Amino acid sequence: MTRTTSADDTARAGDAGPSPHDRPDRIVAQQSPQTQATRQSQRDRAARIHANAADLALAANASRSGMGRTAATFLIMAVALLIMTIVSASLGQLVIPFDQVIGSVLNKIGIHWLNGPSRSFGNEALWNVRFPRIAMAIVVGAALGVAGAVMQGVFGNPLAEPGTVGVSSGAAVGASCSILMGWTFLGSFTTPFLAFVCGLGTTMLVYVLARRGGRTEVVTLILTGVAVNAIAGALIAFFTFAAPTSARDQIVFWQMGSFNGSRWQQVALVTPLCVVGMIVVQCMARRLDLLSLGEKPARHLGVNVERLRFVCMIAVALLVSSAVAFSGIISFVGLVVPHLLRMIIGPRHRALLPASALGGALLLTIADFAARTTIAFADLPIGMLTSLVGGPFFFWLLRRSRSKSGGWA
Repeated sequence: MTRTTSADDTARAGDAGPSPHDRPDRIVAQQSPQTQATRQSQRDRAARIHANAADLALAANASRSGMGRTAATFLIMAVALLIMTIVSASLGQLVIPFDQVIGSVLNKIGIHWLNGPSRSFGNEALWNVRFPRIAMAIVVGAALGVAGAVMQGVFGNPLAEPGTVGVSSGAAVGASCSILMGWTFLGSFTTPFLAFVCGLGTTMLVYVLARRGGRTEVVTLILTGVAVNAIAGALIAFFTFAAPTSARDQIVFWQMGSFNGSRWQQVALVTPLCVVGMIVVQCMARRLDLLSLGEKPARHLGVNVERLRFVCMIAVALLVSSAVAFSGIISFVGLVVPHLLRMIIGPRHRALLPASALGGALLLTIADFAARTTIAFADLPIGMLTSLVGGPFFFWLLRRSRSKSGGWA
């Protein structure tokens, strides 16, 4: 007997849902291509969001790591400078215990927790001889370190240093001329004054000679500085040859550099000039970062490259001229310190400039301590020590960079 299918049976069969043969993959296959493309686009977008989130997390971790390394570097150098200051003030021909050095400083500010020096003339030796010398080393080291960092940023070359634009050789010409002629129109400040003025003047001369058509180029500045340095070296040689024996010795020892005989009056003259120069270049930190991208990109980003270069060179001349006016020529501080710190904390000038100041101060404090204590009853030229130590150390840095990058480029 044949059974006929009614409309109600057909409806019930439809309400029963899909048959076992209608698997999910067949249902997906039956979807329109537009629906599949939409879902694939959503999955791609979700994958990109996750990838971007991962990249941002990695960048944030790297930024935190860099900030932590920078903070640790600052802390280590600050603590080392404080310890080195106490050690340098304590040791010498007259040994003063560490607690008595700290007690003398505290007593000066009205805190009487510790006793001052127990030996006779201990306070006089600290406050009239050692502390002014240490203060001068800190100020000069900070100035040279910052000047070196600025020069490397302006020239875009980690081998640049303040002497590139002739400021040190110009200051030496002024000092040599003053010693040879025996000028004393400013008393004991005559030679430092002429060294300061000639250092500034030489830098301006290099800039003017290198400027053409309202613009300066890095290569032209460097080559002009080389030529001016050669002329200045010839003048110094002539002054040394023409000077009598006593004046010749003064010229030679001035060029070697020393903090012997530093006084608070000299520190008071040098410090404001160096502070002004440091503040000026710190205000230029962001522009120096943009300049490191190249001159054309910096101009497209709104940086007046010529004005930046001019202001930085004036600031460097101010820093170096005021630093070497009383201490003489001190080499390698402005070259080694910024180069090393750039490897540790990175190239951002907002952190690199103050770090270079702290590193330069620490280096010259150590060098001055070595100059006073290496040979008994002798005061070695500090410029000689910085060159003896800085030269091999910088060569090691170059070898290390070459082994990592595979070449000198």
